[in-house]
Amino acid sequence: MTETGSSYPPISEQLDDVETAQEEGRRKMDWAAQHMPILEHVREEFVAEKPFEGERIAMAMHVEAKTAILVETLAEGGAEVAVTGCNPLSTHDDVSAALDAHENITCYAKRGVDDEEYYEAIEAVIAHEPTITVDDGMDLVAAIHEDYPELIDGIIGGAEETTTGVHRLRAMDEDGALDYPVFAVNDTPMKRLFDNVHGTGESSLASIAMTTNLSWAGKTVVVSGFGYCGKGVAKKAAGQNANVVVTEVEPRRALEAHMEGYEVMPMAEAAEVGDVFLTTTGNRDVIVEEHFEQMKDGVLLANAGHFDIEIDLDALDDLAVDRYEARDGVEAYELEDGRRLNVIAEGRLVNLAAPVSLGHPVEVMDQSFGIQAVCVREMLENGDEYDAGVHDVPDELDREIAKIKLEAEGVEFDSLTDTQREYMDSWDHGT
Repeated sequence: MTETGSSYPPISEQLDDVETAQEEGRRKMDWAAQHMPILEHVREEFVAEKPFEGERIAMAMHVEAKTAILVETLAEGGAEVAVTGCNPLSTHDDVSAALDAHENITCYAKRGVDDEEYYEAIEAVIAHEPTITVDDGMDLVAAIHEDYPELIDGIIGGAEETTTGVHRLRAMDEDGALDYPVFAVNDTPMKRLFDNVHGTGESSLASIAMTTNLSWAGKTVVVSGFGYCGKGVAKKAAGQNANVVVTEVEPRRALEAHMEGYEVMPMAEAAEVGDVFLTTTGNRDVIVEEHFEQMKDGVLLANAGHFDIEIDLDALDDLAVDRYEARDGVEAYELEDGRRLNVIAEGRLVNLAAPVSLGHPVEVMDQSFGIQAVCVREMLENGDEYDAGVHDVPDELDREIAKIKLEAEGVEFDSLTDTQREYMDSWDHGT
């Protein structure tokens, strides 16, 4: 694929040993593909039908092995794909190089880039003049609207993967500023119930444990936010014998956490008792200076939200008299009284940005990426039916992916009888 209008180089031009990187990236992708039956099924359909022939798909995603299978699936469906990262620390350079080797894919994602390079890579993707966007966090959509509005007329629509991105899109939509249709993939049941709950819960805790070599048993874990991600973190932490405290701002979610058996309290109180703090809100300034002042020596601070704004690291830096790397991926902030507060992965998305992070389990991402793939297909087949703005994923697409997964797992389930269906569809059956 030929990149136009940008001088930012693809990953293959940035690595010393591209061939070795490509081989290692392909090895990781092959392992992931073995455990992704949904995308295998969808890929076979796309290869046969070539639904994306002539389309240009721009993507900003976490570029690692599982995502790479989605990228390749879209390319195998006939699209030319340009892709970059959606987080400076979540890219695997070898996987990025393996993607860039595909004749229909140009990949700009590189781990550890600064803010300037991060946005230069996004601009390089946009320079391919996409007809479809696939985003994780909404940085791509935002950049197009702010800096390249002349391209919008050529964009059929898009799909957004994550909670934070959907929040941003809905705010943009309410302001009348979103000028093409985007599917809220995050809000569909196959994403929320599995990716957000099981994926975030398992991968966040695993990443913290591997990075610190510490146990969960007996620790007090403070989970900020009891949405789908927070529910998963709390459930999995409790399953590893931690004591779980939940902080919330939404009364019904706070009540739900209470009825689930977790302690619920304000962060000002939780700060005094927590051993590990994990933010999952998608909002900013969840843990701030007044909380740092109350924390115990040796606490772990981590974030499972999309952006690195949930923990106020500027305030923590101002409080610290010393700052040093305690372990690979763990930065200790030493305060004047000798307390050390340990920040994991720079406060970035811990399940992808910590040194040993691998992201969500493969099987979970197979489901989410299956939804992404069929949403792209739907947008191209029926784009005229969707006005500019945020759209829920059609329920039949969500069910389609669930059925493919059940079939792959060898799980059979019941169907409604004609009598039951007639009963459910009518209103005149009384007592």
